[in-house]
Amino acid sequence: MDKIRIIEVKENILNNNDKEASRLREQLHAKKTFLMNLMSSPGSGKTTTLMKTISILKDQYKIGVMEADIDSSVDAETIATTGVKSIQLHTGGMCHLDAAMTEQGMNELGVDDLDLVVLENVGNLICPAEFDTGAVKNVMILSVPEGHDKPLKYPLMFSTVDALLINKIDVMPYFDFDMAKLKEYVTHLNKKVQIFPISAKTGQGMQEWTDWLKAQVDDWNK
Repeated sequence: MDKIRIIEVKENILNNNDKEASRLREQLHAKKTFLMNLMSSPGSGKTTTLMKTISILKDQYKIGVMEADIDSSVDAETIATTGVKSIQLHTGGMCHLDAAMTEQGMNELGVDDLDLVVLENVGNLICPAEFDTGAVKNVMILSVPEGHDKPLKYPLMFSTVDALLINKIDVMPYFDFDMAKLKEYVTHLNKKVQIFPISAKTGQGMQEWTDWLKAQVDDWNK
């Protein structure tokens, strides 16, 4: 019997997506618009952290937000209360966004007058890590209740992000969370990552995080 040939088609699909993502970044650079891809598990405090970030930066930048979910418009409605431009993206059951979907959302949002656009990706630690959305920087939120061992379980996600926010540090005394171990695991996977322990609820650490983000936006939009 002839040996069965196995063809890996996923690589070609991702290669095509990477080309689209690079093209989208070039367009954003020309427009002087910074796109940030924000990822996390459900319940990590992603929307709350984003709202706190917006409150700190909205007087310095024109900001837009794309909320991606399989269904519902709850998050977009919440973000709209901050006064920034926001839209909801429904993925039709897909657990991630790719570059083409992101570009479609940006066209609907209208980014010509925006300095900073945030894509709040679909909430999970697997699919979003596999696709380049065209973002300038990828940021992840891990909350203390999720545990410090998540990098061991989802290495791709932690290896692809530029910044990691450790949210809900105000509840650390109530959980068996080892910050030193978390940093050891993450930096083993990703030497370049910037780690920011924060509490979106109390505001602790938010200034350090937004200072970093501001420096990235200013550098991109020169």
